[in-house]
Amino acid sequence: MGHEKQTLTRRDFFRNAAAAAAGASAISLMQCTALSQNPEKRSSRVILVRDEAALDAENQVNVVTLKKMLDNAVSAVAGEKKAAKAWKKLFKFEDTVGLVHSNALNKTHAELIEAVKSALVEAGVPQEKIVMAQQRDPDIVKTCTALICMPALKAHWLTGIGTVLKNYIMYSGKPRDYHAEDSAKLGEIWNLPFVQGKTRLCLVDALQPLCDKGPQVDPQYKWPYKGLIAGTDPVAVETVCLKIITVKRDLIKGEPWPLSPPPVCVEAADKTYGLGTSVWEEIVIDKRGWMQDVLV
Repeated sequence: MGHEKQTLTRRDFFRNAAAAAAGASAISLMQCTALSQNPEKRSSRVILVRDEAALDAENQVNVVTLKKMLDNAVSAVAGEKKAAKAWKKLFKFEDTVGLVHSNALNKTHAELIEAVKSALVEAGVPQEKIVMAQQRDPDIVKTCTALICMPALKAHWLTGIGTVLKNYIMYSGKPRDYHAEDSAKLGEIWNLPFVQGKTRLCLVDALQPLCDKGPQVDPQYKWPYKGLIAGTDPVAVETVCLKIITVKRDLIKGEPWPLSPPPVCVEAADKTYGLGTSVWEEIVIDKRGWMQDVLV
């Protein structure tokens, strides 16, 4: 059977081209509409637990209250009702867990360190596999399969805020180098091969924060906030910490009292190093317990 030869006229060409363009525009419009209706949004949850009974009149820690606060915070982070189940969800029997606490300026309370150790042991982590990992020697952290970043909430004279992100600075082996450019490169340390991906929990001791930067502790800038701040996104946790410090400073002065140097490390940890979100609108704060002067 013969085949008829079809001739495409100039009018047909432009008609088909117009139809194709219209179809493409319709698809593009649908895609744009879908994107606008379902934008990709980051979201990080930060847990803030406070209890008026956490410290007594002399600022001594009530260990029973602290344990309840810790159980509350970790349960919320893990999405579990029972604290024991929450710890087991975050840490396994085979883990070597490094506790990275603040040991200078505003130190992590010893009572919190002991409470975390006890909780890990109760969850099945052997005592000998819980190590104090806040040391210069990176070989310590290399042996860890999991880390708990547990600094105390504080401002800092070299980084603006010296809480979560600065807490791993000793792992760099050259901490002085990380104070250039207003310490903008602190996030880089979290991406070192022997650190990256190991932090299962950020747990900030906010029992007695320090809102001015040192280098010596001035007691007038230390106050009984009586809180714990927890999450799995280090940048989001740091952003909440920064908000508390900033608001407290402004209240003390009765006017804006910005940190110096500016805490550029927080946004850089997000935008440059991809460690989490520093955008306030992308952070959900789950506030529990005592709400007086919560500041966020």
